[in-house]
Amino acid sequence: MQDWRELVRDVPGFPREGVVFKDITPLLADAEGFNSAVESMAAPWRGVVLDAVFAIESRGFILGAALARALGLGFVPLRKTGKLPGTTHGQDYELEYGNARLEVHADAVPPGSRVLLVDDILATGGTLAAALALARAQGAQVVGAEVLIELAELRGRERWDPSVPLEAVITA
Repeated sequence: MQDWRELVRDVPGFPREGVVFKDITPLLADAEGFNSAVESMAAPWRGVVLDAVFAIESRGFILGAALARALGLGFVPLRKTGKLPGTTHGQDYELEYGNARLEVHADAVPPGSRVLLVDDILATGGTLAAALALARAQGAQVVGAEVLIELAELRGRERWDPSVPLEAVITA
């Protein structure tokens, strides 16, 4: 098999001019590559006591669900506004080109649950920082975060709480 990292495709000018989008769909379509990527994401967390994976909509869901399965954990979706029924907690944040909000069911995990945050990309750090704040407001103990790709030049890690481990499989 080729190096699975080669299955991540750059798409210049998407979703707008000046952005180089990291397309992971070729990786997801390749069974060996997808499995290798998930195993690489799981490796730092094997043996760590965790209760659940909190994953960020939407590509983070794909990776987060697979990672939860690989680690034998439950999966909790962090959704965009209005997508969850019932009582939710929410967190507003800024994106590179707009504002957004993440929400989680208020009863998703018991207070004190040890969770791992998962997303596909760490860019400017706003989404992951919002997920951290939301998980903490939920009463969860965030043990760490895992992303498939970190875009180092966008310096998103600078917005991250340095007391919480943050792992990236690919640094671009």
